[in-house]
Amino acid sequence: MTWSDPFPPRRPGPAGLPDPALNAGFYADVAPKRLLAWVVDTVLVVLATLAVVVLTALVGLFFLPIIFLTLSFLYRYVTLARGSATWGMRLAAIEFRTLQGTRLDAATAFAHTLGYTLSIAFVLPQLASMALMLTTPRGQGLSDLVLGTAAINRAARD
Repeated sequence: MTWSDPFPPRRPGPAGLPDPALNAGFYADVAPKRLLAWVVDTVLVVLATLAVVVLTALVGLFFLPIIFLTLSFLYRYVTLARGSATWGMRLAAIEFRTLQGTRLDAATAFAHTLGYTLSIAFVLPQLASMALMLTTPRGQGLSDLVLGTAAINRAARD
């Protein structure tokens, strides 16, 4: 019995993630684009959090971390489940795909969001995730490797 690469060389298509050696355009500059998307997404969540605090006549300040984490989780989950990309990722022209090359379903979006939330709660998993994004051929973070997902360039897909 021989081991085979789960991503054999092939052209892009619905059968799975493209091979980074043959289709490098799918993964080019994904790490800096993910950083840009993260900044945009964080700004959007901060603005939503400020809106909630103002709408609660500043009572929300007592619950600021809970409000921020809840809105962040909901924002990321809903946007990933609906379009396989957050608004920041759409701006950066990247999206998540599964091992099979499909968009994220609701369960995978939830698992990815949970993994992201847990990884940012602790320094070492976050540092490991950032290092993996910079060193793996597909630019995958910790949650991506666990779930078998990858961020790809949308322009390369089209």
